[in-house]
Amino acid sequence: MFPLYDHNPHRRFPLMTIVLIVANVWITWQMALVPPLRQAELSFEWGFIPVRLTRIDNPQPLRIRQPLGNPPQAMLEVDLPHDSLSVYTTLLTTMFLHGGWFHLLTNMWMLWVFGNNIEDRLGHIVYVLFYLAGGLLATLAHWAIDPESQTPIIGASGAVAAVLGGYALTYPWVKVRTLVFVIIPLLFDLPAFIVLGAWMLMETVAGVVEMQLGLPASVAHWAHIGGFIAGLVLMPLMALGRPPQGEDWNKETQKLFEYGQPQTLAERAEAFETSTKKK
Repeated sequence: MFPLYDHNPHRRFPLMTIVLIVANVWITWQMALVPPLRQAELSFEWGFIPVRLTRIDNPQPLRIRQPLGNPPQAMLEVDLPHDSLSVYTTLLTTMFLHGGWFHLLTNMWMLWVFGNNIEDRLGHIVYVLFYLAGGLLATLAHWAIDPESQTPIIGASGAVAAVLGGYALTYPWVKVRTLVFVIIPLLFDLPAFIVLGAWMLMETVAGVVEMQLGLPASVAHWAHIGGFIAGLVLMPLMALGRPPQGEDWNKETQKLFEYGQPQTLAERAEAFETSTKKK
């Protein structure tokens, strides 16, 4: 199943969703301009490597020596420090690196389809905090499953998965126009909880199967699972005190500055007399 768009109009302009998409596209474009060896070095330097967090503050650097390409065309050689600043920084930077244009495109498409409504619900600033917190918790979920891994994980998938979890919880019955491949591609309008629930189920099955069989993971399924669960938990917490769903942002702003006309003394006296009689 592949979601094309949702039938869920938003009132706020999705400013931060666009900013996040532009930032990811720009960084991927910059990565594409450098040679493959340098791309691999950047992925190891700025992507999240679980063992670096496990051995944080270890004075010995993590030495990576591995051939690139099949057949090997170059040798990757990097020494990565375990100091706190370097390791913690990768928890953020890993969300903005991607393994190629297809990887980027799928993540950004899902962010555009579902992120604009989450931004509409939470507001611009809280939405960005939700996105980053979801991505952070997704990365930590991957680390918890395989803390000794020396393979970097990169991509916005964990943060986007948090957006999907928040959407499934907030708009479960909204119809999503979905492309379903059943021998031939078909179009259906399906409730969001079915589309996103099916995605979550597939990720969970893939993660469990890989773990049970000891297969090398080419996709960070547990980051996706952790991100989705993080979205389910964070959404109601971060939506506390936010404007009601569907409230126009322009009306919200006006209400902040609506104090009404000052009452005259006669009006105040009449209001006081009325309230006294009611008692």
